[in-house]
Amino acid sequence: MAINWFPGHMAKTRREMKESMKLVDAVIELRDARIVKASANPDIDDICGNKPRIVLLNKCDLSEEKITNQWIKELTRENVRAIAVNSLTGEGLKSIKLMLDDILKEKHDRLKAKGLAKIVDRVMVAGIPNVGKSSFINKMARNNIAKTADRPGVTKSKQWIKTSIGIELMDTPGILWPKFEDDEVALHLAFTGAIKDEIMDIEELALKLIEKLQILYPDRLMGRYKLDSLEEEPLANMDKIARKRGAVVSGGNIDYNRVAVLLLDEFRGGKLGSISLDRP
Repeated sequence: MAINWFPGHMAKTRREMKESMKLVDAVIELRDARIVKASANPDIDDICGNKPRIVLLNKCDLSEEKITNQWIKELTRENVRAIAVNSLTGEGLKSIKLMLDDILKEKHDRLKAKGLAKIVDRVMVAGIPNVGKSSFINKMARNNIAKTADRPGVTKSKQWIKTSIGIELMDTPGILWPKFEDDEVALHLAFTGAIKDEIMDIEELALKLIEKLQILYPDRLMGRYKLDSLEEEPLANMDKIARKRGAVVSGGNIDYNRVAVLLLDEFRGGKLGSISLDRP
């Protein structure tokens, strides 16, 4: 299943982000805790340069805690500051100020030595589409400044948002990279909604999701859709789920589009439980 989606505005955003680096002290990169590897934009290292960076594994409530913690250990070994967060509830967000104070200590000490009492850190918020950047910013700012939606491409331009804890956040649109070298990465991005459904074959995508869940989480599939057993072929299991949920049309034929939308929506909404598709 070949997947590529890199609209023109993403190339423009990438250039603008690189140019804006001179305006910020640090970068907060959001990744999806369910797909930590797939949601890491390989271009981010080039964009950020030597700027201090904190990685937030967002939507941690939708991932397996044990595996998320393994990812944090893995990233820490790579000298990356990483924490698990839930931008909707605020879980983990209190650690961000302490981390910023630590990685920007040299700058803070220099400014304090000059007699500056009130220090404001300017931080760029970066990440792929639909990873929860706007929800994170809203929680940090304690109001609904940034637009949010459960689909990619809502934030259209960069904007500054003030917080009450001495941090100003630069919101940026979500960006992907021009070519996915790894098919699994592309699929994981599509499963979680980072790639627009409009360009996808939804039925094939849902079939691929079933194929993945059959291997990693067979009990979740059977439990959610009340299946006594799973067949070897993903299509047979898709048919079973469709019949259990009434996704059929006249004559008893399967409504594949309907069951595909149902599967993807329930996976993305956490209805199948805590799931981690990427493993460290």
